[in-house]
Amino acid sequence: MIKLCSDIIGEQDITLLRGWLADMPRLTKGDRTLEFESKFSELLGCNHAVFCNSGSSANLLIVSALKQSGKLKNNKVVVPQLSWATTVFPVMQLGLEPILCDCDMGNLGIDIENFKRIIKEENPAAIILVHVLGFDSNIKQISELCKENDIILIEDTCESLGSQTDKQNLGTFGLASSFSFYFGHHISTIEGGMVCTDDDHFADIIKMIRSHGWDRDLTKQKKEQLRVKNGNSDIDNLYTFYYAGFNLRSTDLQAFIGINQLDKLPDIIQKRQTNYLLYRELLNEKFWLPRLTADQNVVSNMGYPIILDNRDAFYESLVSNGVECRPLISGSMGLQPAWKKAYGSCRMPNADTIDRNGMYVPNHQDLTTDDIEKVCNIINRESL
Repeated sequence: MIKLCSDIIGEQDITLLRGWLADMPRLTKGDRTLEFESKFSELLGCNHAVFCNSGSSANLLIVSALKQSGKLKNNKVVVPQLSWATTVFPVMQLGLEPILCDCDMGNLGIDIENFKRIIKEENPAAIILVHVLGFDSNIKQISELCKENDIILIEDTCESLGSQTDKQNLGTFGLASSFSFYFGHHISTIEGGMVCTDDDHFADIIKMIRSHGWDRDLTKQKKEQLRVKNGNSDIDNLYTFYYAGFNLRSTDLQAFIGINQLDKLPDIIQKRQTNYLLYRELLNEKFWLPRLTADQNVVSNMGYPIILDNRDAFYESLVSNGVECRPLISGSMGLQPAWKKAYGSCRMPNADTIDRNGMYVPNHQDLTTDDIEKVCNIINRESL
């Protein structure tokens, strides 16, 4: 069986975890979480990283903080038609107005011309884009459009940890970004996610919303400022809530695993890029190929995308030969039942094509050349 993803948490991680647990450490959020956040922010190249319990929760935190911070000029938020479900759902759940944007058939990100039309017609306050499977979503061009039109840029980078454009990590171009450490992503903390930002105040809001809305994760100086401003006594402030929060914290146990995972990350990124390039080389030239921007210098590919007619036949052939594969993320979000129930169906040509014809095949650090050759041979043979 060629699995879609491979368990990144290995024997050494479990051995280290056993040793740490033997000392009866604190397991809930504490110093290990702070260490993991610090090391991750340094690795990514941002000022703040806030650890939470999933990449989906990271998106929920960002959208909630946008709404409660007063940063939005209106309630309109552009979201990708080709997306992951919990990139789009927080916008719906928190009462904002989601505007679907079609995808680019080259890199699977936001279609620039569709985005320009939305800007002209809707004047949106923010855009949440997804860097799909390691591709950069025209990030430099989108970033310029956002600056020119006073649009807040949010990057869902859950599938693209380590990808770079012009030697800058994806997830560092906008106000904030989300990452996922679920099984099968680049690194794993069992469950877990991260919000990253360079904005000090936004980071503080994220920290408060992550933990009920209170101030316990802020610096001593910032806590004191809030307490004085609100006239709180010491006992009252133990249960004072400055924002409408959730409990989306993770644990020190998961942070401990994450710290060890970061040492593996450079090799994992390199292997995923090597695999990606081998897929491109071996697959029949008549198939769709990703068209990346000239500036993208690292493709930390989470799974290799395939877009082809008669997808179901290819799927059956792959599965019957022991190769796991999946639809190309959520396909067209405007055709998903949850969206149609709320707004009615929304069709767009590129995303609808991918909804019918798109899937992705395995790419992870444990794949061998023989594995990739087998996958490509099955696809190439099925196309004859």
